[in-house]
Amino acid sequence: MLGAKGDNRRFKLGVRRRFYLYYRWAWRAFMYAIIAFSLGIMLLPFAWMLSTSGKSLGEAMRIPPVWIPREQVKVEVAGEELPLYRGEVDGEIRELALVERARGQGVFVDPTHPEQRYQLPLDAVRPVRRIRFRWENFVVAWNMAPFDRYFLNSFFLAVTTALGGVITSVFAAYAFAKMNFWGKNWLFYLLIGTMMIPGQMLLVPNYITIRQIGWYNTYQALIVPWIATVFGIFLLRQFFRTIPDELWDSARIDGCSRFRFLWQFVVPLSRPALVTLFLFRFIGSWNAFLWVLIMTRDDALRTVPVGLFTFSGEAGTDYHLLMAAATMAIAPLVLLFLVAQRQFIQGVARTGLK
Repeated sequence: MLGAKGDNRRFKLGVRRRFYLYYRWAWRAFMYAIIAFSLGIMLLPFAWMLSTSGKSLGEAMRIPPVWIPREQVKVEVAGEELPLYRGEVDGEIRELALVERARGQGVFVDPTHPEQRYQLPLDAVRPVRRIRFRWENFVVAWNMAPFDRYFLNSFFLAVTTALGGVITSVFAAYAFAKMNFWGKNWLFYLLIGTMMIPGQMLLVPNYITIRQIGWYNTYQALIVPWIATVFGIFLLRQFFRTIPDELWDSARIDGCSRFRFLWQFVVPLSRPALVTLFLFRFIGSWNAFLWVLIMTRDDALRTVPVGLFTFSGEAGTDYHLLMAAATMAIAPLVLLFLVAQRQFIQGVARTGLK
């Protein structure tokens, strides 16, 4: 009797364990499906942009749309390049070159035997296409606008504001994290509160200030307002607080100054957070559009996003060229993230940023 009860209890435990394992597996599968679906939604516009950048104008405007860039194969017949089609002749599928067309009919020749001519309905043949990515679209788009100047300006402004933001944030964050002074917490809360103010509300007062000091249409107007960043101070403060205070106590006993401790100990230990902040600032400066559009008048000072806006008016409905220009604009950011992704992920994880 006792043995039967024990077997029954073990059977129930086994059923519960299997149910838990199946539930856990189903939940993981569901979560992975949600992640895959979300990832697909996010990557779909980029995939379409890259695909369209390698198409011809006709393929870019084709309905229904095509994903893979292709071109119709042409063959040389009697010194003339003719489009190649595939159709049925005498019960056999053959590849024929189109010589002329009229009223839904086409005159075709065999490329290997030009003397053989056939008349077939155009709706009975299909064009022979091959995959071809048109790299020349990037060259054409590059030459249609001063993209070399746009990229140079974007790179200069992004690096300058990113480095400036990192340097100012390091000193301010260290003061908030490791130094004691009157009103430290209230001052930090005040800085954090400024992050709640929409940037659009500050456009007009900042514009008036820049005009009054004579910085309109200069690099100073594009760099100085963005050197200090409250987000950078918050990010580095969170990271600096994870560094043990005992490290500073030991360094102070050995006669280390605040600045030396910051430079030789805190900065090397905070490399992931510094790289993360640099990437955030670089990407933000690279993608800046409205402020640059307002504060610049000459093309020599404009950046890639503003240049793309201007180029869209020049290219019109040449969507393949627009997508080629957009691909060139995003390529440096993708490359930068691929190079620094390890440090970036470590910095985000260790600062608790969400």
